[in-house]
Amino acid sequence: MKNRTALILLLLANIVSGIAQGISMLSIPWFFAKNGQLNKFIWFYIGINVVGLFWVPYSGILIDKYSRKNIFLSINLISGLILGAVCFWGFQVGQLPLYAVAGIFIMTFLNYSIHYPCLYAFVQEITTKEKYGFITSILEVQGQATNIISGAIAVLLLEGTTAEGVVNILGFKLNVGRYFEAWEIHEIFTIDCLTYFVAFLIILSIRYVSLKERKEENTSLINRLRIGFNFLKENKTTTVFGIVSYMLFVGVMLEAFYLGAAYVSNHLNAAGGVYASSDIMYALGAFISGFAIRKIFKGKSIPFSIIILFCVACLLFFVLYITRSNNMFFLMLFFMGLTNAGSRILRVMYLFKNVPNQVFGRAASIFNICNIMMRIILLLIFTLPFFQADNHVIYGFLILSILMLISTIILIVNYKRFDLSKI
Repeated sequence: MKNRTALILLLLANIVSGIAQGISMLSIPWFFAKNGQLNKFIWFYIGINVVGLFWVPYSGILIDKYSRKNIFLSINLISGLILGAVCFWGFQVGQLPLYAVAGIFIMTFLNYSIHYPCLYAFVQEITTKEKYGFITSILEVQGQATNIISGAIAVLLLEGTTAEGVVNILGFKLNVGRYFEAWEIHEIFTIDCLTYFVAFLIILSIRYVSLKERKEENTSLINRLRIGFNFLKENKTTTVFGIVSYMLFVGVMLEAFYLGAAYVSNHLNAAGGVYASSDIMYALGAFISGFAIRKIFKGKSIPFSIIILFCVACLLFFVLYITRSNNMFFLMLFFMGLTNAGSRILRVMYLFKNVPNQVFGRAASIFNICNIMMRIILLLIFTLPFFQADNHVIYGFLILSILMLISTIILIVNYKRFDLSKI
């Protein structure tokens, strides 16, 4: 396979930084939850989504203009330096204030907003068409394997162990052989900082041959963005599919960064270990999906497969609304991982087939803008006093269930217009 070594190194760099990023992004919402400051965190989250409306289209332009390898080198170096400065501050004063932790969340969020579109554009650039399905599945398996590892480590770091060295993961007591105190947030960030520099060195060693022709566009930033809009305007079925198929990701993001922590804290009345363990269950489901989803829907069209997955997701969010059980929470997160990862694999395959590499970064950024706008709308709803009271966070999951139902109906209505090419 062409560019085999480059792909392996790219995946390796993704694994190294992904584990530490996963631990940090699990730790931050729980840091706010255990300090009774989730109401402040949701406003930070809304704020960064608003910033994303401006950053995301610009990042899409950067992805299509510059070397994707150089973009990865830049974001790893910049993120590592910023995180290193914050960690140094934390060790100097012994703790970090809420706004510093929120700042790292904002930085990582902006990193994600360019990292993943750039990753997919880079992979599309150095992969032949017949390998799209295989590579997207490998990306998902790799990503979720790192999430499983980071989730398990997060349980240990967030909760520590008993005096006997026992930690509770997924309701099972695991003896790790020694006593660990729960880590401070700046200590957790230190791991993240170091992995950015390791990933930088790995990416620096990548050598590849581009398999896609990218023409130089000697025009302004606005015109570059307009080219992306014009492509989607001329390909309306791809646009509809791209926007609507992202709605499950909207729901998963809201669960991961706000609703999940509030659900565990206010509805289940459980500890941080339950919250981190739920991420392991999500990652397990997504990991299995990476291997199985193309086999499950073999011979079926991509739009049909995503409609089925959206129907399942609608049910999952509704079950979280009507139940109150740690085990049910774990089970629903497992299937949520299965459906979201499956829809992402299929969505990326569809976009790889229907969006030229020349405009892939901009097209992905426009889909992401729609994603962000929907998150902002829902987050503003969730800031209402009603959702902050008692266990009313469960109504957030009812709203997500309705969102999945509406998205499914839109996909069904437009089904005959989609490219029904087989997987």
